[in-house]
Amino acid sequence: MSIIRPLIKVCGMRDSENIRAVESLHPDWMGFIFWPKSKRFVSQLPAYLPTTCKRVGVFVDEDIEQVKCVANEYALDIIQLHGSESPHYASQLHQWKVIKAFNIATAADLKQTRPYENIVDYFLFDTKASLPGGSGLQFDWSILCAYHTATPFLLSGGIGPNDAPALRQAFALDGFPVEKCLGIDLNSCFELAPGLKDTDALRRFFEAIKS
Repeated sequence: MSIIRPLIKVCGMRDSENIRAVESLHPDWMGFIFWPKSKRFVSQLPAYLPTTCKRVGVFVDEDIEQVKCVANEYALDIIQLHGSESPHYASQLHQWKVIKAFNIATAADLKQTRPYENIVDYFLFDTKASLPGGSGLQFDWSILCAYHTATPFLLSGGIGPNDAPALRQAFALDGFPVEKCLGIDLNSCFELAPGLKDTDALRRFFEAIKS
């Protein structure tokens, strides 16, 4: 992974025209949340889905047959598990790439990943919160200097429009596993309303992360 241009995932999409507008900025992945308790829950198939970036479906402790059904209906490329799904559960989704999300507050929390090594394709590290689905807050990214396993990960949790310099600073920390950090996950800090992204803020951030 390049420090200058990590993979960028824009999550929490729902509105068709907003999907088109965000897609025109060329994110690498676009995420859709299929957890009914989320403010960004996708309850029906949008009139438009992206064709130039990979589609990621986010699920929380969903019945696995329902996950497969939605993944096929939405032609998902990647399934993100954001609940307490077991390694066995994840192993049954081998038809797709799989992300397993973990809530992180201390270096000890990284031990949660061990049972999932060689089972899922990616990890996602988010801020520890009382409920699944993210809090919109950042955790101490220096904790990831203690991450020493082979599975690549995405950095999530409260990344906002002005955080490109902070990301560069984190990636430059002595011991930060830059080669394992596949990319970053953007969501609520770039919204005008739940599920509606501010394309101008995203555009400026994309330019800043490349510069």
